[in-house]
Amino acid sequence: MPYPRRPATKSLFSSDAASRENPPEHYLIAHSDGGARGNPGPAGYGVVIVDESGRKVAQLSEYLGHQTNNFAEYQGLIGALEYALEHGPKALKLISDSELLVRQIKGIYKVKNATLQDLHSRAKELIAQLDWFSIGHALREQNRDADRLANEAMDKGMGHVARAPLRQAQGELSPANVSSLNPLATELEGVSRNGVVELVNGKLPEGTRVQVRTKR
Repeated sequence: MPYPRRPATKSLFSSDAASRENPPEHYLIAHSDGGARGNPGPAGYGVVIVDESGRKVAQLSEYLGHQTNNFAEYQGLIGALEYALEHGPKALKLISDSELLVRQIKGIYKVKNATLQDLHSRAKELIAQLDWFSIGHALREQNRDADRLANEAMDKGMGHVARAPLRQAQGELSPANVSSLNPLATELEGVSRNGVVELVNGKLPEGTRVQVRTKR
C-alpha cells in the first residue's frame, strides 16, 4: 500500500560522518534480509536484532504475498526501524545483503520504481525519528539467520511445512499421517490472498496433491 510522503524532520544521516561510525553507548544491530521466489513471487523478510553486546533481543519475519526482492528488502528495513522506535533504544545499525537498498538509503543510487519510492519515503521518515542510524552492506553468508527467517516466512505463507519434524499437537500433519488418511474425508480450510491459498487449520507436506473447492 502507498505510504504518504511527508518531508523528514531531519536529515537521513548526521552531517558529521564520524558520528555515524561511532555509535552511542546503547544501540541495536539489525541483520535484515528479504527475498521473493520468482521475483516477483511469494515474498518475505527476516530480521535478527541484537544489542550492542551481541545479545539477541528480537526476531522479526513476515510473509508479504506476491512481491519483488527489493520490496521485501525494504519491508525488512522498515520492520527493524519500527521495532527500534517502539522498543528502544532509538539508535540502530542496519546490516543488509542488498547493496541496492543500502546505496539507495545512503543517497548514492536514485529510487526510480514508484512502489520503492513510497517505501523509501517511509523508511526516511522512520530514520528521521531515530537519535542515531547507520546502514551497511554484508554478504549473504554473513546474514544467514535473517536469510533463514525470510525463507521460513515464505514457506509458511505458501503453506509449506517447516523443515523441523512436525507435531500433531501444533495442528500440523506429518507425511505418514497424510498418506494414511482417506483424501475424500480430509478437508482443510484456507483463504486466498494474492493468488495463494493460505491454510488456516493445518499444514501439508510439500508435494502433496490437493484439489481446491471454493465455498461461500
